[in-house]
Amino acid sequence: MITSTAPPALHAHRLHQAYGAATALDGVTLTVHHGESVAVMGASGCGKTTLLHCLAGIVVPDRGGVTLDVPGGPVTLSAASADQRAVLRRSHLGFVFQQGLLLPELTALENVAVAAMLAGTSRREAERAGAGLLGRLGLDGLGGRRIGQLSGGQAQRVAIARSQVNRPAVTFADEPTGALDSRTSEEVMSLLLAATSGAGTTLVVVTHDESVAARCARVVRMRDGRVVSDAVPAGAVPAGTAAGALR
Repeated sequence: MITSTAPPALHAHRLHQAYGAATALDGVTLTVHHGESVAVMGASGCGKTTLLHCLAGIVVPDRGGVTLDVPGGPVTLSAASADQRAVLRRSHLGFVFQQGLLLPELTALENVAVAAMLAGTSRREAERAGAGLLGRLGLDGLGGRRIGQLSGGQAQRVAIARSQVNRPAVTFADEPTGALDSRTSEEVMSLLLAATSGAGTTLVVVTHDESVAARCARVVRMRDGRVVSDAVPAGAVPAGTAAGALR
């Protein structure tokens, strides 16, 4: 676990969230430091995806609060408007999803570049940055292909590139390897760790896969909307050790 006197990358304090009679989060407190990688695990319905949504400002919890430390200073999400949270997500947060959620009508390069353009980057600079990321992720020469022309592993590499194009303070990954075979899953997780740790980006991964969780510096386990353990896994990959995969 990283210790520092600097503000944490994110801090969630006593989060409560319910959907009707169902409790999704029951007093969750979590601190993640800059450059740290944290896996969140638990059975389906334990609240881990709701937690990710609260941490990213997609959902405002019924009670409790989340503070993110981004360029310009810490932001308390519950005090921000929906528009302000949307701008924060576009500019300072990265996202990788299980199915990629890429735009099939666009090429791989366009999928990456559009994320930068939405954050205010010029098209030329967005495409330059996108091409550089795709190259470092082993997709040289594939930027002109549409998503349907790529393998599952290649598409997830595009999703990783898209998540990093704005140099986010925090990257959130929701089951990023869930739709991949074991070999491709290992490759994609190595690249995700390399992309984030190499840039000093904080990474929060929601996963069911113990092998994915073991690659992170900490594993947080949830049950029935609560954190039941928060520990360093045996054989955790230290931050930065995967960076060579992108060189």
